[in-house]
Amino acid sequence: MVRCQNNSLYTGFSTNIEARVKTHNSGKGAKAVKMMGLPVELVYQEECNDLSTALIRENEIKKMTKSKKEELLNGN
Repeated sequence: MVRCQNNSLYTGFSTNIEARVKTHNSGKGAKAVKMMGLPVELVYQEECNDLSTALIRENEIKKMTKSKKEELLNGN
């Protein structure tokens, strides 16, 4: 999960997090991230054993409210 300049949180998955953040910050990542403001900062990550699990978890997090995502970031 990255925090954009407008304080919004963007959730996605990647097999190479460092490269994904660099792509976002270069302006070549998701259009939504560009609209929310660059640069982004990586604020949360989870490791999954396989793609299926990662996609399921990504979807769970995307469905969370912003306050629930902030709780996740704070370890609550």
